[in-house]
Amino acid sequence: MIRKLLLSLVIFLLLSLVSCSKYQKLLKSTDNELKYESALDYFEKKDYTRSLELFDLLQSFYRGTSKGEEISYRMAYCYYNLKDYNVASFYFKKHAETYPTSARAEECAFMNAYCYYLDSPRPSLDQSNTILAIKELQAFMDQYPGSSRIAECNTLIDNLRAKLEEKDYNIALLYLKMMDYQAAITSFQNLLRKYPDTERGEDVLQKMVLANYEYAEKSIADKQKERYEAAIESYNNLKFQYPESIYLKSLEPVVAKARKKLSN
Repeated sequence: MIRKLLLSLVIFLLLSLVSCSKYQKLLKSTDNELKYESALDYFEKKDYTRSLELFDLLQSFYRGTSKGEEISYRMAYCYYNLKDYNVASFYFKKHAETYPTSARAEECAFMNAYCYYLDSPRPSLDQSNTILAIKELQAFMDQYPGSSRIAECNTLIDNLRAKLEEKDYNIALLYLKMMDYQAAITSFQNLLRKYPDTERGEDVLQKMVLANYEYAEKSIADKQKERYEAAIESYNNLKFQYPESIYLKSLEPVVAKARKKLSN
């Protein structure tokens, strides 16, 4: 059994060496047609690293030809399949701009935006790429308003906006935990303004009642009145928008104390 395994390993290593040797000779070859056909073959076999290396060598030679367009298109997908979305987006955009009348122009314009989408990080990280992704997807929809990909673009934008919303919500929560009530209130207000259809509306208004009340409690006497009133206003907004809210009953004592403070 061990002998068979060793024999298989030796055969594998020998085949790998032969393959590498053959590939190295191909790289040094002056036969560009052979390189081109080999690059296509590697691409079909999903060996994107070798395919990309050969296409890169052929770019300048075939520029301005139909093969040059094919190379441009395949290189973009090589980077995409290697999950280098930043570079892939560059090549997709370049292809769409270089060949605007190509049947693949719309596809590449979409893929450029989609690469930005895939490169968008998790909510806890900087969201610059997320904002860029939304802009690129919107630019695609503006350029191709009749595209069959419009519905998908809207879904992708919704996903990205949900990520931005989560980021903003977590920042507001952090301010609340740090007892920086003014910053928390402002952050919650901004969240409701930026995302009026948020599913967190009920939760945010509940937290605004508590934040405004605690802010009033820790404020100087001259500022307390307006802040107790803000707590009551947040409660009334919650009651109006979510009359069946599970938070109303638990907030009643807080609102009662705020009203009592205002009557004194």
